[in-house]
Amino acid sequence: MSSTLATSPTHDPVLAPPLKGWPHDGPAVAASQVGPQGWNVLAGDLPLPVAVLKREALAHNIAWMAERTRAWGVELVPHGKTTMSPQLFRRQLEAGAWGITFATVMQVAVGVAAGVRRALIANEVMDAADLAHLAALRRRHADLRVIFLVDSAAQLALIEAWHARQAQAVPPFEVLLEIGFGGGRTGVRSEAQALALARALHASPAVRFAGIECYEGLWARGESGADRAWVDTLMDRVDAVAAACVREGLFEGEEEVIVSAGGSAVFDLVAARLTPALGRPVRGLLRSGCYVTHDHGTYTRMMEAMAPRLGCSCADALRPALEVWALVQACPEPGLAIVGAGKRDLSFDMGMPVPIARAAAGERTVQPVPHGWRVDALNDQHAYLRWDAGDAALAAQAPVVGERIGLGISHPCTTFDKWHWMPVVDEAYRVCDAVTMQF
Repeated sequence: MSSTLATSPTHDPVLAPPLKGWPHDGPAVAASQVGPQGWNVLAGDLPLPVAVLKREALAHNIAWMAERTRAWGVELVPHGKTTMSPQLFRRQLEAGAWGITFATVMQVAVGVAAGVRRALIANEVMDAADLAHLAALRRRHADLRVIFLVDSAAQLALIEAWHARQAQAVPPFEVLLEIGFGGGRTGVRSEAQALALARALHASPAVRFAGIECYEGLWARGESGADRAWVDTLMDRVDAVAAACVREGLFEGEEEVIVSAGGSAVFDLVAARLTPALGRPVRGLLRSGCYVTHDHGTYTRMMEAMAPRLGCSCADALRPALEVWALVQACPEPGLAIVGAGKRDLSFDMGMPVPIARAAAGERTVQPVPHGWRVDALNDQHAYLRWDAGDAALAAQAPVVGERIGLGISHPCTTFDKWHWMPVVDEAYRVCDAVTMQF
């Protein structure tokens, strides 16, 4: 078990009707006791729609990324906002993750309650209530380490002002300086700004300057040449600022320097740049989060570009582990079926869901869907499944009312936040476990 995983009990909430996806007249049971109920998604034991996690793919992904990061010589700090699932945090930590990344102090509090003891907030923290809560968490948990980002003198001034107002001494907050770029999100825009802020962080009694951070993920294209050039440009800036800070003695003593980056789109290119030669110990922290379930859309396309760089096939790399199953509710006209899952049930911010499987009413056998099926629109609770009505072969394989359709998703983060729980299923869709989400 990882040293970052406290021995406090795992969150094990009681699940009961009327949770979405829970049996209408089902029992109230703890999440850990869902597996023994003997349910099967294809037997109709769970009302549809329901989001499921495939057990074998989930376990493969967690083990695969743990092994990759060990081979690269970097630490994995997966982004917890992907799932906000205490049960999945524990699986990631038990596989060797150094800690868990979060986006907000509220998310950190969920992680700490689940046993996380190393947390990286990949975001700027400055609000007085947030700073007070972080300080309280550290007082309650002596073994807790929390690191967050700073990218401006204005933010540092707010932290210092709060720190100075405290009646009792508060240990300095551990921070990373965030490197940004023009037109991007947060982060300082130039090396000169970065060095000026680094000097202020070094001199501040309210913070301890621990390293450098950046984020590259949203600007990757899935084209190796362009993505490599983009990552190198950004990481060259990180290296230059880190080296300058070392030369000026801005990091504490001989302690290790943290260098952190990494979304889920080009994590292999980033990992290669997380341990620059600085003449002192460096700990590279990779923050990829979506790897845990992967997907059937955006990240599948990114993996198609990444797999050749890794020297493996896509099938041997990450595998889609998250599906949403729903009923065909209507077939109102040729070439169109209405499926009972929509914006309230699955991701649509980075692409439409992908039809991947079908199961006839009353059958427990899953079949692939015909090539040419597509979802091209969603309402709150409905998906528009279309095919070429003039194609005789597709017309012969058209879905029927009452049939079950499995939908793969693009971008897992915004599917997880639509569910309070998800069953974990085996290849026959037997429910063997459950995870809960705490957004």
